[in-house]
Amino acid sequence: MLARVLAASVVGIEGRLICVEVDLSPGLPAVTIVGLPDTSVQESKERVRSAIRNSGFDYPLRRVTVNLAPANVRKAGVTFDLAVAVGILAASGQVPVERLDGLVLCGELGLDGSLRPIPGVLAVTCDLAAQGHHEVLVPVDNAREAALVPGASVRAATHLKEVVAHLRSTGFDEGELRLWPPMQRDSATGQSDAPDLTQVRGQRTARRALEIAAAGGHNLLFVGPPGSGKTMLAARLPSILPPLETREAMEVTRIYSVAGLLAPERPWIDTRPFRSPHHTASDVALVGGGRIPRPGEVTLAHHGVLFLDELPEFRRAALEALRQPLTEGRVSVSEVPESSDEVRRRVVQARARQAQRLAGLRPTEASTNARLGPDLVRRACPLSLEASRYLVRAAGVAGLSARAIDRVLKVARTIADLAGDGALTKSHLAEAISYRHLDVEARAGRLAA
Repeated sequence: MLARVLAASVVGIEGRLICVEVDLSPGLPAVTIVGLPDTSVQESKERVRSAIRNSGFDYPLRRVTVNLAPANVRKAGVTFDLAVAVGILAASGQVPVERLDGLVLCGELGLDGSLRPIPGVLAVTCDLAAQGHHEVLVPVDNAREAALVPGASVRAATHLKEVVAHLRSTGFDEGELRLWPPMQRDSATGQSDAPDLTQVRGQRTARRALEIAAAGGHNLLFVGPPGSGKTMLAARLPSILPPLETREAMEVTRIYSVAGLLAPERPWIDTRPFRSPHHTASDVALVGGGRIPRPGEVTLAHHGVLFLDELPEFRRAALEALRQPLTEGRVSVSEVPESSDEVRRRVVQARARQAQRLAGLRPTEASTNARLGPDLVRRACPLSLEASRYLVRAAGVAGLSARAIDRVLKVARTIADLAGDGALTKSHLAEAISYRHLDVEARAGRLAA
């Protein structure tokens, strides 16, 4: 028998709907999980088997195949435990399959069947509700977090037995799990517990710079000898920042939910974050990423302060990795490795954009961006005002000749085609310049200031 259960996963800081398909077939008892599961997902086989048996239900002595769809998304974590267990019970006829329609199940299972909290519930609930999936069932410790999402129908349980009783119930009887009441953010936002600016004596110019940075959201660079008060001033910046707006607080809270930094008793972030990573932090620790993408320090400091104490002591690669997030205000992390099919799809789309743009020209004259002549480069590579100014600076700082500028434009045009963008931007040009000789790249790095 086949059963389908909806679950969810976190990719980066976004919630992704996952369909858990469970099939029981004749054969020697075994469990196979497919759909790019990592080790933690593979280990759920033993947790689920023990949880079902210790909860008083029958574990089918048949061949069990579990498919996590879509199969091209890597699955990680323990969030699928509950969905897999319910899928096995539904496929074996112990839970009515019709009660699973539209219900998203998330949660880690203990060997005794107890439900344990998982990270990222707020992000999952928020994104799935935007897609029309409003009904979620989560562990009790995640319920307040999930109930922050407007319009979400949240039910919570402490044990697998409660989940099965709810699915077996026919109405508002004893086994029905009640809807969790919506959580509202207090009108009075929390205040930062950062030290107060009154503790700073003198430093009139530095205090004024701190005020301007706080008012306009600008960056600050403190330069001075040891003991001059640089760290003291920076640590007091959060105390003069305005309270988080509701939209900002929701964004910060979902980030901390994904990072697993939310406490069950305090599922809402009221104060602006202040992050101060050690100077030995790697580029992944600062920007985020990894085999399973996770938010880094720059993301955890969203709508707050990222303080890099002893800046010259940080690794160059880590500081270079911060250039794009600080310039564009967002972090773009690619999951590695990508299959050839995925990369080829982008290449084919980029070639199609070039063909459309170059339509009407003889194929021998120009069929790809690399073959654009000097007279066609300017027509095919329109620049925004910011990008044009950046290119002028790059030509001077990196010592680019006229021919080199044309080559940079053609490479930047291809980068934009891969992204599906029209006019070239500063980020397109910066990436194109970075692929030139390392000495040129090193000099061009000064353009980020």
